[in-house]
Amino acid sequence: MAPKKRIQLCFLETACTGSYMASGQWRSPTDNGKTKDRLKYYMDLAKLAERGKITCVFLADWYVGFDVYNDSLDAMLKAGHQVGHLDPVPIISAMAAVTETVSFAATASTSYVNPYILARQFSTLDHLTEGRVGWNIVTSYTKGAAKAMGHEQVVPHDERYLVADEYMEVVYKLWESSWAPDSVVWSDEVAFDPTKIKKIEHKGKYFSVSGRSQLHPSPQRTPVLFQAGTSKSGVQFASRHAEAMFLNPCTVKQAKKVIAEARAAAAAEGRDPQSLKFFPCIVPIIGRTEEEAWDKYEKAKSHADIIGGLAQFSGYTGIDMTQFPMDEPFSSATLKGGPGIQSVLNAFEASTESAEPWTPRRLGLRMALGGLHPCPVGSVAQVADVFEEWVNDANCDGFNVAYVSNPGSFEDVVDLLRPELVRRGMMWEDYDFPGGTFRENLLGQKLLREDHWGSRYKYGRADVASPAVQKGDIGEIPTIQEQKFPTHNPQPIAT
Repeated sequence: MAPKKRIQLCFLETACTGSYMASGQWRSPTDNGKTKDRLKYYMDLAKLAERGKITCVFLADWYVGFDVYNDSLDAMLKAGHQVGHLDPVPIISAMAAVTETVSFAATASTSYVNPYILARQFSTLDHLTEGRVGWNIVTSYTKGAAKAMGHEQVVPHDERYLVADEYMEVVYKLWESSWAPDSVVWSDEVAFDPTKIKKIEHKGKYFSVSGRSQLHPSPQRTPVLFQAGTSKSGVQFASRHAEAMFLNPCTVKQAKKVIAEARAAAAAEGRDPQSLKFFPCIVPIIGRTEEEAWDKYEKAKSHADIIGGLAQFSGYTGIDMTQFPMDEPFSSATLKGGPGIQSVLNAFEASTESAEPWTPRRLGLRMALGGLHPCPVGSVAQVADVFEEWVNDANCDGFNVAYVSNPGSFEDVVDLLRPELVRRGMMWEDYDFPGGTFRENLLGQKLLREDHWGSRYKYGRADVASPAVQKGDIGEIPTIQEQKFPTHNPQPIAT
């Protein structure tokens, strides 16, 4: 029997009270979304994830909220949908305190968070979690966020990625360049060797920084780097910086194309294309039988808030859906020109291949029950078949699993789906590195790979100006043809 590719799973969550991917589910008596402003929710989630050998809890985030629908936040507030939003970064310490191996990825924006502050925050988390932290890199796109941060306009899309690229240069210098690996001494004479700790000096178009990193090197130095942009600029950015990509495709065909293009772009940057991992979002509804699964779906449907779902779509795309009558069909061409997330529009366009026409009501229901992601409803075996199809045909490395109603949805993944994936040889029975770092369990090593762009900034390599870095004129980095890439067990294994 041919070897199967072993996958990793992440739980997709956000620190907003009420519901996240599924609008209105807080109305269910079995849903605990109304308690998401208390630590117990996140500690219980972390313990469940570790019991299920989940790779990480991925915490999505954004600023202000989605106020595009009817030019107001009211629809989201009434639906209790993606509002009441806590900062995810402080929550991670509590989740790590009750676990040993499961990791945590927090979203933070290069548009508005000062890079020195962000570098310090994530170094702090990396120390406190013993290396179990990742950063989901985003470039904020909403007008509401821009105005709340004191800006009249959002920075144009492609320029946001230029800003982000320079931002990464700054944080790499802080994480990788400021302190030597042997700068921490703790002898009777000295704690930290000042001769091996230096200021980083950066003067660029968008940022100017002169100072030492405030923290000694953390277990991973640089956190695991996630990124989600699939536009041309987003893929180019990911080809340099991302170690994993969070995808929002609607179909296997769409995911396969995005993954192939991103891996080709990574190879063009001198990286092993297989070292860039891909995690499409998926929202399964799982039953012990198909009938039980559809019963769960109907119950979720009875709580779904269609207007909240439409408001979410408006927020993602920048297109006010109140302009379309609820029961009149519209086409993907009608939605061109929104300033939002391109991957969401691409997913919607891919979803129009169905013969059934889209109306705002149908779209609102779809968004209220998991969005435009794949949302398989079925028995354990049926849902596992869908996972296997995506892995085989799209060549993804795992999934960011979102929930409809919690804790039930995630409990079904851990108690029903995971054993079936293990039985099929598609998932590990235990972590490769119990008690290890995020990067060890994702890629098999603690620090950045030598072919990763950030490795150019390792201590002793980074005394070079930005233009030289952009030309690739730094250090002795072998070309992709010269490199011998290490293998790691999460690649194909025998069944």
